[in-house]
Amino acid sequence: MKPLNKEQLKKFRNKYENRGRIVLKCADRPGIVAAVSKFLFQHKANIIESSQYSSDPESGTFFLRIEFECPDLNGKLPSIRDAFKPIGSEYNMEWKIVRVAELTKTAIFVSKEPHCLLELLWAWQSGDIMADICLVLSNHEDCRDIVESLGIPFYHIPAAKEIRQEAEARQLHLLNEYSIELIILARYMQILTEEFVAANPNRIINIHHSFLPAFIGARPYERAHQRGVKLIGATSHYVTNELDEGPIIEQDIERVSHHDHVDELKRIGRSIERSVLARAVKWHLEDRVLVDGNKTVVFS
Repeated sequence: MKPLNKEQLKKFRNKYENRGRIVLKCADRPGIVAAVSKFLFQHKANIIESSQYSSDPESGTFFLRIEFECPDLNGKLPSIRDAFKPIGSEYNMEWKIVRVAELTKTAIFVSKEPHCLLELLWAWQSGDIMADICLVLSNHEDCRDIVESLGIPFYHIPAAKEIRQEAEARQLHLLNEYSIELIILARYMQILTEEFVAANPNRIINIHHSFLPAFIGARPYERAHQRGVKLIGATSHYVTNELDEGPIIEQDIERVSHHDHVDELKRIGRSIERSVLARAVKWHLEDRVLVDGNKTVVFS
């Protein structure tokens, strides 16, 4: 496996040098799309892709994601953001305007099992996931060689209930040092404290080895086998202080039978976990996921 090389990154940035995104949500009312479209036209921007959704046309929330091309976007972006503020205020929007070529600074947390980490690194290496993977943090040493072979810094920080606050203080220091914008829990088998989660709202993506809301918490495959389920699955979601109950981004399932014992369920499950987490991360990085309370709108 080789890392995303400089030539690949250069091609990506050249291709998307003038590509931007507007992502917003607000109370639904007439005129939102017209106002945003007119704004882009006035700034000589051409709409490439547009997705919208209203949770309730009468009184619900409106969600909009637009990709656009705009000449000299890098130079214009600060003035475009300033010019958009009156529209954001008029419609009481939560909004952001970003450059596609500006990669998200990302940290991956992992414990012993490497399958989700490997899937993310493969997708990153192939250019399917475009992110600036700044570091990998782990409470075990097992994945060090995999990570360091790609030139990615690896940090081993032991974590247990007795030293959780100390461990998280060290983790937060590193996250701040690298200006991390996204944290991916790639089978990181530790519960995060309320303080850690509060410091990173809707910026922590987890993979849970169950089709939530079934089998929340530990040992879901063992409990699924005891229950005699015929389907197993995996769920990727944003982390909140309610264990495994954050807004769901992506899920998938696979059929199983009474012939499949726990080890076989885990083998099948690992494949589902890998693909579900990779898709969720990709959609987040592309600003396709908008949080609506404890739900998400995903423009896939």
